[in-house]
Amino acid sequence: MATPHIESKQEDLAKIVIMPGDPLRAKFIAENFLENPRQINSVRNMLAYTGTYKGKRITVFASGMGMPSMGLYSYELFKFYDVDKIIRVGSAGAYTEKLNLYDVFLVEGAYSESTFAKTQGNESRNILYSNKELNDVIENKAHELNINLHKGIVHSSDVFYKENENYKELVEKYDCQAVEMETFALFHNANVTGKKATAIITISDNLVTHEETTSEERQNSFVTMIKLALESSIDL
Repeated sequence: MATPHIESKQEDLAKIVIMPGDPLRAKFIAENFLENPRQINSVRNMLAYTGTYKGKRITVFASGMGMPSMGLYSYELFKFYDVDKIIRVGSAGAYTEKLNLYDVFLVEGAYSESTFAKTQGNESRNILYSNKELNDVIENKAHELNINLHKGIVHSSDVFYKENENYKELVEKYDCQAVEMETFALFHNANVTGKKATAIITISDNLVTHEETTSEERQNSFVTMIKLALESSIDL
């Protein structure tokens, strides 16, 4: 089968998907971590690959940027390709000086002022939560690998460039620790399809200290997060 956005056959997809936003990060993961990766999608250059990692069949599929793109691809994977679990791997900006560049953060909940979930499925909640089973496995694996794992709530924003920055208000009201643009949509789609999802993010910049990484570093250097997602997938 195929959708308007995915050319893959159902058998091309593994039951578990690692989902970066950047198609080039998907390519990087496939070429550097998967055994015998095979490209299974190139429609709109939204690259996807299926291979094995230590014997576990895994698909790496890019989501694109923002909730509309994540919403489209994660819904099609859950609904039409019978994917059971998606782990988002991406970058985020810290809302607190307690988070440093390259820190790894497990998302427990995603707050958003977006209308995505309400429009898609009449969801009125503005905080949606990740799957506890997936998070428990990831936390255990982080401990096993001696990875310092932060966790908490992120802000999933529709807007990258804001004329009026209000992150301090979001920290105080919702305890948002970082900002990104996709996770809320992923969690909503997991809920409406009865599937499982979580997100592991790496801090790429900090709105308090104004530290930041380069675009090349964001594409290629978030190895700890990638390894944690892949190692956790073995136990899922």
